[in-house]
Amino acid sequence: MFCPDCGTWNRSAVRACGQCNAVLPELSSAVDAPDHLVTSLRQATGFRYRIVRRVGSGGMADVYEARHHTLKRPLAVKVLHAHLARDAEMRVRFRREAEAASRLLHPFICAPLDFGETNDAVYLVLPFIGGGCLADDLSATRTIEYARAARITAQVAAALDYATRQGIVHRDVKPDNVLFDDDGNAVLTDFGIATAHFHGRLTAGGRAMGTPHYMAPEQAMGRFVDGRADLYAAGVMLYECLVGVTPFDGPDGYAIGYKHVHELPTPVSKVAPHVPSGLAEITMKCLEKAPEARYQRGHDLADALYAWLDATGQPAAPARASRPAG
Repeated sequence: MFCPDCGTWNRSAVRACGQCNAVLPELSSAVDAPDHLVTSLRQATGFRYRIVRRVGSGGMADVYEARHHTLKRPLAVKVLHAHLARDAEMRVRFRREAEAASRLLHPFICAPLDFGETNDAVYLVLPFIGGGCLADDLSATRTIEYARAARITAQVAAALDYATRQGIVHRDVKPDNVLFDDDGNAVLTDFGIATAHFHGRLTAGGRAMGTPHYMAPEQAMGRFVDGRADLYAAGVMLYECLVGVTPFDGPDGYAIGYKHVHELPTPVSKVAPHVPSGLAEITMKCLEKAPEARYQRGHDLADALYAWLDATGQPAAPARASRPAG
């Protein structure tokens, strides 16, 4: 079993850890085989982090809850899937997430604290943000209360404005990448396919990177994008929060991308007439096909949302240490 103090793997028959001599807990049942990846991570980091448990898995990586051994700080360790870690381009992209996001110091951005590579694993260490994510809330409630949806989008827009001013375009803004801290503030994470002015272009021309449901038209066509593509994605996310579905769907990524490029989204006022008109108008402006017709900066979108909140008498920030139900 793994020692809960230092993370060393010990045979189940021993009573104390062979590494730190801590007394091991009693075993009530058969023990699973050791996790080779976790063992490799502990060795690669010099046992600086105690891996607690796996908390999630996505298309690119597994995420583990961890603790810093000395500081006891809760952390998240994001580990690239093994089959992707064997791909040189994916290793480069994962490293670029660390390089890009580590330059971003903003209260609504989750920036990596550490990065490492071994023969077996490529990993990021990030702050542990334990308030869940927007995708989970949408799965549970389908829509989000108007004022809360506006606050979430305003905070994401502020984060995007800052990132854009640092020369970084996220390119994968979606509910899965919006986490919540203990006070209910939105925190943007996962800069894995971000582009930055200090990087050369990683992918070949004409290759669209991102999640099809949230891609701006220019992104779906594989063109160079700027921060206004991220604001389009924020608008898709706001539309989904208000309506319960994304503006476009289809049987595959190509079909969805085609709709982003060639079809107009059904106005919020038609599909959800109960949504306040001011908030519906803000949402639809984000979804303009031409980048120059959208909000030009994240702060422009955030200001519009905060003005709407103020006009309706809603607080601009979530209640401290609590998160309203969606």
